[in-house]
Amino acid sequence: MDVTWLLFPLLGVVAGVLAGLLGIGGGLVLVAALAWLLPALGIPQEAAMHAALASSLASIVLTAAASARAHAARGSVLWPTVAWMVPGLLLGGWLGSAFAVRVDEAVLRWLVAGYCLLAAAQMQFGKPRLVAGGEVPAPRGAPMLAAGGLIGAVSSVVGIGGGSMTVPLLVWRGVVPVRAVGTSSACGVAIGLASAAGYALHAPAGALPEHAIGYVYLPAAIGIALASVLAAPWGTRLAHRLAGPQLKQVFAIFLALVGLSLLLGG
Repeated sequence: MDVTWLLFPLLGVVAGVLAGLLGIGGGLVLVAALAWLLPALGIPQEAAMHAALASSLASIVLTAAASARAHAARGSVLWPTVAWMVPGLLLGGWLGSAFAVRVDEAVLRWLVAGYCLLAAAQMQFGKPRLVAGGEVPAPRGAPMLAAGGLIGAVSSVVGIGGGSMTVPLLVWRGVVPVRAVGTSSACGVAIGLASAAGYALHAPAGALPEHAIGYVYLPAAIGIALASVLAAPWGTRLAHRLAGPQLKQVFAIFLALVGLSLLLGG
């Protein structure tokens, strides 16, 4: 086995901690890292971005599941909200992947880089809505179904578990931040499943040379996922201990640098 493959579990640790701590499965970080790493493992440059997105999304299934399980044990998952969002998330993830496999690698790189910069700006400057009288009931209904469709589609195209959209949406709706993170983690399972399946089944025959199903590069997806499962509960414990404003500012800066690296690398 190529020693470079050992980097995948290290990336998984980063993804797992971020999943539990911020409700963001490290997808943007994973996509950027994989886009740089995969060509060194024989993945054609023109397929590297697609493979990075697909592999990130496949790994998110276990990452998000581990984070959701840890949050659920602490009562931090709003299951009624998850139930309303999941149909939209599944449909959006599937359609988003069908779109992404038809898009040129350079265009995908720009889309992911642009989303990194938007997510960084939101984390740095976004303000939660203040709700009088404590936390509101779990958001539900057609608006959450529609939001799920949009979040699923965008997440599939940029290779994330949707936390950078789901968490702000739920906080804006009055959900306590730690429960928004837990609920987002549960939603990420649906996004990862539908999107990874789409990248696997919509990909042209022989999209990657070996060790792959469609655009899903199995060594990356499995190595990241297994390590992230072990790391996610640690991130969850931190989420229940830290207020996190300074941490979010640091991560916002890091996301901005990730976006710029993708632009410069393209």
